[in-house]
This record gives sequence, structure tokens and C-alpha cells, in this order.
Amino acid sequence: MRAARSLLVRGGTVVPLDGRRTAYGGDVLVEDGRIAAIAPRLDTPAGAATLDATDALVLPGFVQAHVHVVQSLARYRADGLSLLDWLTRRIWPYEAALAPGEVEAAARLGIAELLLGGTTAALDMGTTHDHDAVFAAAEALGIRLVSGKCLMDEGEGVPAGLLEDRDASLAAAERLGSRWHGAADGRLRYAVAPRFALSCSRGLLAGAVGLARGRGWLLHTHASENRDETALVRERTGMGNVAFLAEIGIAGDDAVLAHCVHLDEAEAALLAARRTGVAHCPGANLKLASGIADLPGLLARGVRVGLGADGPPCNNRLSVFHEMALAGTLHNLAHGARAVDPWTVLEMATWRGAEVLGLERVGRLAPGWKADLAVVDGSSLALEPAGDPAAMLVYGGGSDSVRHVVVDGRTVVEDGRLLTAEAGAVRREARAAAQAIARRLGWD
Repeated sequence: MRAARSLLVRGGTVVPLDGRRTAYGGDVLVEDGRIAAIAPRLDTPAGAATLDATDALVLPGFVQAHVHVVQSLARYRADGLSLLDWLTRRIWPYEAALAPGEVEAAARLGIAELLLGGTTAALDMGTTHDHDAVFAAAEALGIRLVSGKCLMDEGEGVPAGLLEDRDASLAAAERLGSRWHGAADGRLRYAVAPRFALSCSRGLLAGAVGLARGRGWLLHTHASENRDETALVRERTGMGNVAFLAEIGIAGDDAVLAHCVHLDEAEAALLAARRTGVAHCPGANLKLASGIADLPGLLARGVRVGLGADGPPCNNRLSVFHEMALAGTLHNLAHGARAVDPWTVLEMATWRGAEVLGLERVGRLAPGWKADLAVVDGSSLALEPAGDPAAMLVYGGGSDSVRHVVVDGRTVVEDGRLLTAEAGAVRREARAAAQAIARRLGWD
């Protein structure tokens, strides 16, 4: 399904995120999937579709720099655990048990939630198998997704169903990337995704680097999320987690490291010097008791940082608003009031996140940029009385305030209703699949 040739978003308060940190009343015209014009009043082109943005904020669609949509069916089944127990006792057994249809149901649920919450682009990590189903769901539902199968070939507590042969794992990743990178008119892209240092041999990590660099694909992994994880990596390698990954080659502007909570000074400097992207996931870091990343310190060094909700079982939501509220307030504890100002937070959730993902002309509203946008209803009592738009969105916004969502010029959410799938069917499929998995794993 292609986008309408012309679309006019009428009568909103435009928050373009164009570097000027301003907002103004106006219309946004979309033509052939790109922003064509922004002005106080535009004529409606013949045959154009229209979206009403009265009493609403119109801004670039949100970009999440780290999610796991395939984990959606384990939500509320993995609470009260720290990272390594969470993985070995719940998440890895769950991922090993997933059947192909259940991978699809999980992906559809996660992607639908992202879109309804205004997220138009995301970097996703799957499980080790059946990843075609994730891309198929993304293609059908209309999100802009960078994703890849998880790579794992060793590790304490890893189920046999997730342990892979190194060469076979890399070959499967290459096949997936060859099939899906650039699909859906470029809306889908591939990322080579070794899970983390404790579940990947040095050979697999090196092979992932070679594959990604050879094909021009993104590298995506977890790093320094949890103290025990970081200590184990240092015990095994004699290096900090980020330093170890960088030695192998997982560093640079084509690499994204999720979390980076526990860093030494040299590693923080390395992230900045190599321009490695970081996904800040405060909601998951709090729930798993992993810690609080030094976001103000990373930003002060010039590290490129985006925001991510991580996985539904460790958050338990895929809401960028939740992550923005935490990023805009949590760091005040260590750094004082207004440690990270709301405009910076909003930028991390839009154009800064897009840069971390290597997405070109995504994350701003400007002529020639890709038409990914969200319209956030301003009628919520939490958004009254209106004030600074970044403060409104970061401190008072919520997924339930999202009115319309456009991806690549195509309207995927209108008046809070998902247009690319029937939400009730997504819910029923997910519930049935989750119940089947729970029975097989003895969770009931």
C-alpha cells in the first residue's frame, strides 16, 4: 500500500525540531512521502487527503533507538528480576519456545503499540530464529524499522534452542539482510545484532563486525547494562565491556550500544571519540535495577544518544513518552534541577535518535525531509495550560494523546485508530499466543 500522493496536516502548532527550538501555528503539506511545505496557511491540493491538527502539536515522528518487539508476549511474566536472572529464568526460555506464528504475533503487538504511541522509527533486536516474521509485520503495519536477528553462540544458562553455530548464525543474518535491507521503498533496514559479550564468542563478534562493515549495515548490541554483567566481561577479557567491544570493532558511527550504564572514564571518552551511538533506556534500567546511566556526562562529551524503551517485559511499555519523562527528570538527582533540558530530551527522541540509527532526513519537519510525523492532541488536562511545547511533551505527554501518525507520507494512525491492522485482531492473536507459550513453559 502506497502513501497518498498529497496530504495536508491542517491547523496545528508545528514543532519542527529544526534546531531553532521554536513552534508556530501552521499547516504541513506532504507530497510523495516528503515534507513539501510548512506555512501558516496552505491551500489544499486537489485530491489531497487531510488530517485535522486543531488544538494539537505537530512534530516529527518519534525515533526509538533500542526495542525488542519480539519479547512482547512475555510482558508481565518477568517482573521482579535483575538482568542476568531475568534473561536466564524468563526471557531466554521464552525466546527459545517461540513458534514462527508466535514471533509474528509478538512483533505485530509491539509494532502496533509503537505506532499508536507516535513512534515512527525504531532500532529493534529480535531473537535467534524466525526473524522474517518481524520484518513482514513491520512491512504490513507501516513502521520504519531497522532490525536484525539476535546472534548467540555461547553463554551460561543459554537454552539449547538459542545456541547457534557461529557460521550458520552469520549466514542466516546475511540472508535476512539481503532479503530485507532496503525493502518497502527503503523503510526497512538491516542491523547485525550480536546479543552481548556474555553470549557471543570473540569469533562471532568479529564475524558480525565483518558482515556489517562488508554490507554497510548497522551494528547493534547491548553493553555495560548491569554491574554483574560488566564484572564478568572484565574477568573474562581483562577489559571494560565497551573497551572490549571496541577492540573487536563494535564502535564507530555505524554501531549502537544499548544502555552504557556502567562505564569508566576511558570508555566514555572512547564513545565520544569513535562517535559510537548509545541508546539510553532509563525505564528498563530502573525496572531491572541496573542503574542510572550518566546521560548528562555523555552529552557533555558529545556522545550521540537516542532513547529506547527496550523490551516490554523489562519496562513494561513501549512508550517514548515514559522514556522522555524519565530522561528529563531522573538525572536531576545526581546533577541538579534541569540536568537535561526538555528540548534536548525531545531531540533525542527525534532527530538525534535518527542520527544514531543512521537514518537520513528523518527526525525533523523541513522541506525535503521524509514525512514521518506525529500529531499529539493538546486537549489532555495534563497539557493545560499550554506552555513550552518541549516541556509539554516531555513532562506531560502520553501515548494516549497521540491523534495521528504518518510514516513515509502514509497515514498509519488516524484519530487514535490504527489503520494498517485491526487492533482487536492484533490483541486477540497476541493473547492466544501468549497463553499457549505460558502453558508450554509452565508459567500458568
